Amino acid sequence: MHEDKQQAPAPKPAPVETPKQQDISKQQVFPLTGLPAEGTVNHRVIAVMVNNHPKARPQSGLQKADIVYEILAEGDITRFLALYQSEFPEKVGPVRSARDYYIDLSNGYHALYVCHGWSPEAKALLEDGTTDYLNGLFYDGTLFQRASFRKAPHNSYITFANIEKGAAQNGYTLQDDVKPLPFRQDAATGEKAETVTIAYSHRSYAQVQYKYVPSQKSYYRYSAGEQTVDYDTHDPIVMQNIMVIAAKHRVIDAAGRRSIDLNSGGDGYLFQNGVVQKIQWKNVSGRILPFINGNPVGFVPGKTWTNVVPDLNIVKW
Repeated sequence: MHEDKQQAPAPKPAPVETPKQQDISKQQVFPLTGLPAEGTVNHRVIAVMVNNHPKARPQSGLQKADIVYEILAEGDITRFLALYQSEFPEKVGPVRSARDYYIDLSNGYHALYVCHGWSPEAKALLEDGTTDYLNGLFYDGTLFQRASFRKAPHNSYITFANIEKGAAQNGYTLQDDVKPLPFRQDAATGEKAETVTIAYSHRSYAQVQYKYVPSQKSYYRYSAGEQTVDYDTHDPIVMQNIMVIAAKHRVIDAAGRRSIDLNSGGDGYLFQNGVVQKIQWKNVSGRILPFINGNPVGFVPGKTWTNVVPDLNIVKW
């Protein structure tokens, strides 16, 4: 249907364990990845706002996230909401400021929300008391630390030890019965789509690419043609599901902040196993989930990356 003329470079070899599609009905699994779990699975979801300005790349900790939402903030720069539940990096960042639509997504998982700064709309949401949060505005130099190798506002980091410390200080629980996502055990079928490009603008830094590796049944991520890796470990960012959804975007102030409708539903694409299916997305209790002909579609066990776009025409494969 679409042809990507700008092929991503081949991914660098990496020691990535490929999630095995198993019968998960007889064993304990993590609720957001569907992968087998040993020990506790009831850790509360931790949601962290991660900076994606070119000066903030490469980031720390994204490779451990179960789910990442990538959405425009101002201009053509996206920002990440990284959700952690099955595993946690030592540190994550650079941490960036809150937006209301990210808070809404975080609340769909009853997550502890971590940010550094806020928009007026986000400030009002967080201060109404319905969301547990840690904001670097109040913990700069204590829970949040500034890295010397980058300049503000692209240098705020927090360790997960300090997230736990901040939760204890504020009386926030870190235990939760997390509702599981729907998962599939069969292989996805559809049109072949092994290289995916999302152009948030014509500028290279705003272009995202995914490259499917059949031997690992996984996708690798790129920005501006450069593979997305962890700053500290150099591990690549790898996922098993890519969901792209179209939502109405509207600029609401002189700073270029947006209102994004993540409630009304709409069209999208779901990339799994190197193929694509056209989906309709719905907001179900704060979570963005895929449907086909009114029926829910399961995720492949593993990690999921969701790109929110203003128009599906910017997506090519």
